[in-house]
Amino acid sequence: MTRFRYLSFTTDYGLEDGFVAACRGVGARIAPHAAIIDVTHLVPPGDVRRGAAVLAQTVPYLPPAVHVAVVDPGVGTDRRGVAVAAGNSVFIGPDNGLLSWAMTAAGGATRAFSLTNRRLWLSQVTPTFHGRDIFMPVAAHLATDAELTAAGEEIDVGDLVTLPAPERVVRDVTASGEVLTVDRFGNVQLTITAADAAQIGVRRGGSVLAHFGHRQLMLPYRETFGAVATGELVAYADSAGLVSIAVNGGNAAQRLGLPPGARVSITVIPEIINS
Repeated sequence: MTRFRYLSFTTDYGLEDGFVAACRGVGARIAPHAAIIDVTHLVPPGDVRRGAAVLAQTVPYLPPAVHVAVVDPGVGTDRRGVAVAAGNSVFIGPDNGLLSWAMTAAGGATRAFSLTNRRLWLSQVTPTFHGRDIFMPVAAHLATDAELTAAGEEIDVGDLVTLPAPERVVRDVTASGEVLTVDRFGNVQLTITAADAAQIGVRRGGSVLAHFGHRQLMLPYRETFGAVATGELVAYADSAGLVSIAVNGGNAAQRLGLPPGARVSITVIPEIINS
């Protein structure tokens, strides 16, 4: 019985080496029916939070699948590998918080298993490549005919490692948060949602006052980059429904010195609301 038609694959492996191909090859040999959807393999090395954000923002647009994610600085240590049912999918990877936001986006974890059944692993396992030797083969078996219970010992979903939820606070005419991610274009994605911005009175076509460190900038709030001149800053609601800051044709993170984790707030000015 074919259980899943798709696998998704998210890593920090990069594209310069054969790591991704080796994992995809293992998956194809065990589950040749399953199409593999590459989410990204360019997560910054070891950046669990970035991987978690990318996966969580992508999963709602993917079909039911076994989602394999590997950003695993603790590979080879006593951190466990897990298979978790959430929504209509299964998530497989290291239990280091990487999967936590995506599982929430999928509807929340309902059952979880530690990957202790070696019969689903490759026959030879290296301590530094669990993506190839454990995670992908288990995922492929689950996509083909294995029940989730075959993955190993059942564990309490409440014991899974979770990343802290992205922080944001809305108060009066100010929404405060932090930089959640910076994409390859240098766009700065905040934890502040578009709904938060609307709640404090921000409207498309208006402006916001952005505060970070000892600096503050007035930014136009628009629908897209091209609404401002080339080289100009703009705030907008991005495709994930979060407030982001960009430079039309440039790199906002570099210009503003805003790395992931930097604190940022936006304020609406009463005069702007009434204009």
